[in-house]
Amino acid sequence: MSSFAFHSDQRFLRVPAPQPGDGRPFGLAGIAWDGSVTNRPGARFGPAAIRAASLMLCDGIHPHFDLSPDTALADAGDLALPNTSLERMRAALAAPVAQLLAERHMVWLGGDHSITLPLLRALKARHGQPLAVLHFDAHCDTWTDHFGEPSGHGTWVHEAIQEGLARPEGFVQIGIRSGGERAARDYVADRGGQLFTARALRGLASPAQLAPVLDAIRARMQALGHPPLYLSLDIDCLDPAYAPGTGTPEPGGLSSNQVLTIIEELADLNFVGMDCVEVAPPYDHAELTANAAACFVWTYLCGRLQARKRQAEGGGK
Repeated sequence: MSSFAFHSDQRFLRVPAPQPGDGRPFGLAGIAWDGSVTNRPGARFGPAAIRAASLMLCDGIHPHFDLSPDTALADAGDLALPNTSLERMRAALAAPVAQLLAERHMVWLGGDHSITLPLLRALKARHGQPLAVLHFDAHCDTWTDHFGEPSGHGTWVHEAIQEGLARPEGFVQIGIRSGGERAARDYVADRGGQLFTARALRGLASPAQLAPVLDAIRARMQALGHPPLYLSLDIDCLDPAYAPGTGTPEPGGLSSNQVLTIIEELADLNFVGMDCVEVAPPYDHAELTANAAACFVWTYLCGRLQARKRQAEGGGK
């Protein structure tokens, strides 16, 4: 089998499946579900596309962190799930998610954004407290119903706060710009959270330009005592020019540079997991969306690995 990127390996960065005692502290799994989308389906194919895109990361050594997560990561494949019932899907996630969280720091490949709610339920049980959340998205996902149904991919933020899974004052949203009533758009901010709209971030991409945003997020987490922090990244936070392959594209979004800067610069925070959702490959013949998603996941993992190494060495940022 060729050692170059174009081969038949189906796991992220060609890492192996998890094995007991393998010494790999990070894990990755796919949740290939798109039964809760409101527009275009196709996110069930996201995990496979992100994995395929990751094979173009060559040797996996990150240019900013100067390391690769390949020897610290295991890919558990896609979780076996029913594909016709949201509640059955969420119930089926409970056992495998809990088991994986007990063994590794996990990254989840979606799938649509309805998968985040059961992940937060499992993480709250794991950490014994509500989580802070860093949420990249074009949409606020705070609606109280899903076009007449009680739950979907646009309700999970509201549900997470109502269930006590996430700390309102520790909820930070980045890139919001879709249409919607003010009560939904400002739901998080009205409860003490933080909102950085896409409009507010226009023209800011470098670490120096984004410093006020980065400093505000870091100060908020410090004031809260650095609670466990979860990263939920909806790929439609990006402008459709960077990510056309998604179910609900919204013009006027973030650039890949902006998202990478924020992930890189905040790598020292107390992250306990990540999901990357809403990658829908059928709408992107050039694979731009999957490539961006793979790069974001890779960057997050490299940042976590660097933070882990510095902690082991007894150093700070």
